[in-house]
Amino acid sequence: MANDIEDLLPALIALRRDLHAHPELAFEERRTAGVVAAALRDCGLEVHEGIGGTGVVGVLRKGDSTRMVGLRADMDALPMREDTRRPYVSRHPGVHHGCGHDGHTAMLLGAARQLARAGSFDGSIAFIFQPAEEGRAGAREMVRQGLFDRFPCESVFALHNWPDLPAGTVATRPGPIMAAADRFDIVVRGQGGHAAQPHRTPDVVLAASQLVAQMHTIVSRRIPPTQNAVLSVTRISGGQSHNVLPAAVELTGTVRSFDSSVQDTIEQAVRDVAAGVARASGTAIEVEYTRYYPATINSPEQAQLALEAARSVGLEAQVAETPAFTSEDFAFMLQQRPGAYLWLGQRGANHAAPLHHPAYDFNDDVLACGVRWFTAVAQMALR
Repeated sequence: MANDIEDLLPALIALRRDLHAHPELAFEERRTAGVVAAALRDCGLEVHEGIGGTGVVGVLRKGDSTRMVGLRADMDALPMREDTRRPYVSRHPGVHHGCGHDGHTAMLLGAARQLARAGSFDGSIAFIFQPAEEGRAGAREMVRQGLFDRFPCESVFALHNWPDLPAGTVATRPGPIMAAADRFDIVVRGQGGHAAQPHRTPDVVLAASQLVAQMHTIVSRRIPPTQNAVLSVTRISGGQSHNVLPAAVELTGTVRSFDSSVQDTIEQAVRDVAAGVARASGTAIEVEYTRYYPATINSPEQAQLALEAARSVGLEAQVAETPAFTSEDFAFMLQQRPGAYLWLGQRGANHAAPLHHPAYDFNDDVLACGVRWFTAVAQMALR
């Protein structure tokens, strides 16, 4: 298995830093998609653009087999400021590659080049460059637009850099690896009135406060202790004056879980609590509950293969003890095909910031790790 990629690294580092300096938000990754398509063509791959909006798929074929494996990287950045002070800092204020998708894209392009020039396999590899992972479900859009009809992968693999693990270490597990993500938006409505005459109008601030307190008992009192879930209220907005009772208060929050039955229980409980508080307070409460990402569920065989591939290229491979409560829209691809999602350690002396932090930057020292893993897992999947 060819893993001599040292000559690729200077160009990959430059490419990664170029992408970092030019981050693009979900479904706006036009420059990034252009860079990706050009790099794939330069490797001699068959290139398909505009899948799922700005998605790109490159196909590499060798031998006579009709088998195909998919490798996926995400391309979008986050709507947040950057505070890294790197020479390649974002040139777009308020847009930051704060989750390392620039690194994921560079690693998969490196694997495409390595597999094109030195890969040993019989079949086809689809290099899937996906838009809009950050909350906009680009994976679902690619699937809706026929990703696996056009590119019939028998399995699919992805990785994500993981600052909780040291560089050179990877981890995954069979079954749930990332949580389902739900969002609730609630409006508590009354009539509004003078703060000195609270008896004349339902108090929406008080009702919202009671609602928050009761919602935070749902997981501890409705979900079995053997199951895992998180409910967090993350925003409350209402009122403009110290002496006016507002007519409405808005609440927003998130729910994370790993089992659809737990999702069902929590959603119904949120609606039940809202209805009870509304009756008790004389307010009207509207609940909008959205399940936007399912849980990311690894297939046991592919999870084992992902770890074997990591060990084969010298990485320390661990079975993750527990899944993470963060979410990932690669889940939509895993609902269609067996596969696995891997955490790639990236923590180092100058790379301790967590994901989605203004000071986060992808660790270029792990580019080689990702290229080697993608290369190995594709060849092993097609062996």
